[in-house]
Amino acid sequence: MMILLPVMLYLWPVSNAINERISKPNIVLFMADDLGIGDLGCYGNTTSRTPNIDKLSKEGATLTQHIAAAPLCTPSRASFLTGRYSVRSGMASLHKVGVFLFSASSGGLPMEEITFAKLLQQRGYSTALIGKWHLGINCNSSDDFCHHPLNHGFDYFYGVPVNNLRDCKPGHGSVFGAGLKMHTRAALQSMGIALISLAVLNYIGLIRVPRRVLGYFFLIAAVIVGVLLLFFYNFRNLNCFLMRNHSIIQQPWNYENLTQRFTEEAKRFIGRNTNAPFLLFVAYTQVHTALYASQAFRGKSKHGLYGDALEEMDWSVGQILHALDQWHLREQTLVYFTSDHGAHVEEISANGEVQGGYNGIYKGGKSTSWEGGIRVPGLLRWPGVFKPSTHIDEPTSNMDIFPTIVKLAGASLPSDRYGMFHYVQCNNTLRAIQQHTLCDATTHSVQCNYTFRAMQTHPPCKSIWKAFFFTPNFSPEDSNGCHDDHVCFCYGKSVTYHDPPLLFDLSKDPEEKNPLTPETESHFHEIIQVIQQAVSNHSKSLVVVPNQLSLENMLWKPWLQPCCSSFLQFCYCDHESRENKKLPEA
Repeated sequence: MMILLPVMLYLWPVSNAINERISKPNIVLFMADDLGIGDLGCYGNTTSRTPNIDKLSKEGATLTQHIAAAPLCTPSRASFLTGRYSVRSGMASLHKVGVFLFSASSGGLPMEEITFAKLLQQRGYSTALIGKWHLGINCNSSDDFCHHPLNHGFDYFYGVPVNNLRDCKPGHGSVFGAGLKMHTRAALQSMGIALISLAVLNYIGLIRVPRRVLGYFFLIAAVIVGVLLLFFYNFRNLNCFLMRNHSIIQQPWNYENLTQRFTEEAKRFIGRNTNAPFLLFVAYTQVHTALYASQAFRGKSKHGLYGDALEEMDWSVGQILHALDQWHLREQTLVYFTSDHGAHVEEISANGEVQGGYNGIYKGGKSTSWEGGIRVPGLLRWPGVFKPSTHIDEPTSNMDIFPTIVKLAGASLPSDRYGMFHYVQCNNTLRAIQQHTLCDATTHSVQCNYTFRAMQTHPPCKSIWKAFFFTPNFSPEDSNGCHDDHVCFCYGKSVTYHDPPLLFDLSKDPEEKNPLTPETESHFHEIIQVIQQAVSNHSKSLVVVPNQLSLENMLWKPWLQPCCSSFLQFCYCDHESRENKKLPEA
């Protein structure tokens, strides 16, 4: 197990005061949604204005080789919270759809999973999640809340339990449009062929089909079609709602000032917990589509609505950091900023506006394990512990946050957590890797649903090897994504398998343009062997668990539907506006 604490002690001289503050610091975690690493000024962007996020880099450490555990929202967030790969908790899909889409699905983060919030809660921390959850709600009824944040270690929750989709905002299109057209057409064709076949067989006397049977057939088909049409017509009301703890307070949510409301909730939580340690996890819904920005930010950036949303999120980060300063908590608070994965490069509006982020020099994007899909920002600030403007170039993962903050809180690590924060130097000045020989090979895998897509390894300190067992087929072929399908998939005709795996040295080829061969890399077979052995060891260590993202668990189940009024009222309510307070100007 490798954690961040030894790195902190290396980066700043140890003193008794620091030792005292290292015990049970406050923790503030920021996670953006679908943010590209190239969107931030501290990672090289010169046209987006992100001064508050950039300030974290100037005042602390920037992780230059920071990767997400998965290139999709649900599995990435499950890994972040639990410190282990999503396949171990059943939060990895066996089919094309790899995230939860409906609030009335029965899948979610299992109750027996151990999150860092649970462990910090047990150590006396006040814990809160503000923003996006996306890890399930209910199991067997509409109010059992088995997967709810409050059942996973958070004392307080204010946010959206599922996801911000285009379907949540009128006029912004639908993520289901193309799929519905394709599957509806196929279903109607199949029904038509079946009916014609029955009619022909009945006419020539091979079978006799009672009219009642045909009537039942049409009735069942009409009911199924009617329910589907009703569901997707009311998708926004049924799935896009805002909760405070277990109560729905706005269904559907109102985008106006949504980020400002998240910000005020975060600031209030800090104000309520100035005399005791706290964990605050702010998981923004920006910059996932549907894009939105408050009035004060609309039309102000150089990058359309995406840039406006990004700049509003940066403002929010600044407001929360300012609250820490107001309460004199800066010195005893570890702050971390990241994204759940890379930018969604296929996001383009109906009028041609680019609504996905920028992954800089890196190939691919969200849903792929090319660096553009998994290379994410990693910023850490803790005055007096991290030296200002420090750059850490060793490979790190956002799963490393689990063992790091658990240890800082004084809690015991579960024995099955595999986060690896490896900051190593070959000059023997730092031995930050526990239970490993300095500069031994370390590995990190990225999984696309239930399959290995890539494996990174870091043998003796010079190269960062990355192997692909399969890669997505971009469409069009000369593009940087799967624009025909809106997202890349992991199976069948959507991928090309590689035997031997494609091998890259990211230290020399971060853009992943030139796969290595035995002719260009003398240790090619040795490296592949090490990686394949790591894959084999990982696979052998897996225990079969219920698949939370199975089709059965992902289907919409009316009896699980959270609803703040009634189906007759289309589940509409707006308690948030009625009790609302005037928000300060941005």
